[in-house]
Amino acid sequence: MADLLTGASGSVSAETLDLARLQFALTAGGHFLFVTLTLGLATIVACVQTRATISGRPLHARMVRFWGQLYVINYAVGIVTGIVMEFQFGLSWSGLTHDVGNILGASLAVETIVAFFVESTFLGLWIFGWNRFGKWVHLTLIWVVTLTAYLSAYWILVANGFLNHPVGHRMEDGQAVLDDVGALLTNPSALLAFGHILAGSLLTAGFFMAGVSAYHLFRRTPEWEFFGRSLRIGVFVSLPALVVTAGSAVFSWPRSPSCNP
Repeated sequence: MADLLTGASGSVSAETLDLARLQFALTAGGHFLFVTLTLGLATIVACVQTRATISGRPLHARMVRFWGQLYVINYAVGIVTGIVMEFQFGLSWSGLTHDVGNILGASLAVETIVAFFVESTFLGLWIFGWNRFGKWVHLTLIWVVTLTAYLSAYWILVANGFLNHPVGHRMEDGQAVLDDVGALLTNPSALLAFGHILAGSLLTAGFFMAGVSAYHLFRRTPEWEFFGRSLRIGVFVSLPALVVTAGSAVFSWPRSPSCNP
């Protein structure tokens, strides 16, 4: 396992290895909290904006702006923690990137292009496009943001799925080389985890939406209709998401020993 940290050049002490693991675990854990929240919130905001665009009700439009602002704040923090993780891959786990970088590098590069370029570009257009684009164009922007967020999560899970269940590769001179793209993209470990993450994201966002709304209602806010409707949306989303998340957890459990660092 120490070779994943140093590569073939040498070894490290157990304390250094444990510190590297702890550092990456804390960063990944913090990053994942924001990922699940923003992935679910993007879906809810897109659905609410769809209803606002069709109905034309000011209440729905206000809900889009309020929950959209919370989504953008958490998205920004998630981006920052994600950048730190990218550096940790190269600095703390150089052996891993050396041995399987031909496969992980491709999936992580596609995820970076999707998240940092496509998703961020359309999110910027959505943020600054209020009253500048037509309502249907603006609605399309948030749906593009949501779908690219799904695509970004999928590519990350392709990389993680390979670590849990290596498929579609051959070994050449001690390095993994991709030889079956289809097997890599349809890795059961990645697909099952993808469904689990999507359901878990909706569950997280639903609880977040319901919790914030319940807090404002508890404080006897004058916006009782706004937060009352938001509370109902959060509960409505959370209940089925909870069932799917719990059910998919059973099937998405790794079927082979993990080679994660």
